[in-house]
Amino acid sequence: MEMAATVMQALRTVYDPEIPINICELGLVYEVQIDPDGHVHVKMTLTAPSCPEAGLIPGRVEQAVRSVQGVTGATVELVWEPPWSPNLMTEAAKLQLGIF
Repeated sequence: MEMAATVMQALRTVYDPEIPINICELGLVYEVQIDPDGHVHVKMTLTAPSCPEAGLIPGRVEQAVRSVQGVTGATVELVWEPPWSPNLMTEAAKLQLGIF
């Protein structure tokens, strides 16, 4: 499996503690870049700026990415633009939460 796919698989192991859906399905991950040297940059958001887990989720993301073989480092950037909305969720996540 190529590194990008493995990194995305690792990101799917990180869940928002308030919603039982992983951060990828929630649409919280906006961008993943992998440098030639194996350093991974993740640009993501949270469901709300006042999210009580705001301090914990980026660390969990970094830890998940660093667990991937070949990754030499990880940087997680929290962004608030564009703001998160339920429209960013996958169809499966919307169905799971009863959002139609």
